[in-house]
Amino acid sequence: MQHRRPRLSTKAKTLVAASVALAAAAGVTVAQAGESSKKCAAFDTIALGKYYVNNNLWGQDKGTGTQCVWDNSRSGSTISWGTSYSWANSAKGTDSDVKSYASTVLGWHWGWKADKASTGLPIRVGDRKKVTAKWSFSVGSNPGTMNVAYDLWLHAKSTADWQDRPTDEVMIWLNRQGGAGPLGTKYGSVSLGGSMWDIYRGNIGWNVYSFVRRTNTTSATLNLDDFTQALVRRKLMSNDKYVSGIESGTEVFKGSGRLDTKSYSVDIG
Repeated sequence: MQHRRPRLSTKAKTLVAASVALAAAAGVTVAQAGESSKKCAAFDTIALGKYYVNNNLWGQDKGTGTQCVWDNSRSGSTISWGTSYSWANSAKGTDSDVKSYASTVLGWHWGWKADKASTGLPIRVGDRKKVTAKWSFSVGSNPGTMNVAYDLWLHAKSTADWQDRPTDEVMIWLNRQGGAGPLGTKYGSVSLGGSMWDIYRGNIGWNVYSFVRRTNTTSATLNLDDFTQALVRRKLMSNDKYVSGIESGTEVFKGSGRLDTKSYSVDIG
């Protein structure tokens, strides 16, 4: 949503160097040294080709705690990364307040960080371009109240930049824990990608649509165009909107845990 907006020992350095060498031999690019070089400051970023990882602590004023991100590898358009967190409510916060959305970003997120041309975005909804999203991940035991979800940003024009508010936001929840629930009220349901999803509709200054998978999964291959078209068919979205940004990560409400992305990719067209 809008607001989403250590030093190594000699032995550790040796192990990291060996890992990098093995990865290089396998044709894998290792941009960072994994957890050993994790970043924990709010809105820290790690570049991974056309993506970047964002330690997005947009709701941190409603909580007390920390969250870190790290990257593991990149091979072509496929990346691996992780995040760990520990959040409790502050005096201003409640169990229903999201504290963070550590995530990968492709394209627009209140501006552009990666080379825009490399992202393949924006794309016009009505052009019906296939957006193949593959994600395999694991959720730690007792992860608290959280979800694992895609987040799509849409604008009314193809030239959106940092100052342009979105018109629509589409979330796709693959996994939820601890009673986490989406914004708004239930609108209906739909079968997409071989699974049933409940659709929720809300507004926070722009429309927010959430597709919540009825059963949790830790692996999915989806055409994200199917979800925007499901909204078009219901006359909730027009074909002349543009998908400007695609994110993936975990919204944390409270608790301690981690999300490990084993492999993730988004390919357009």
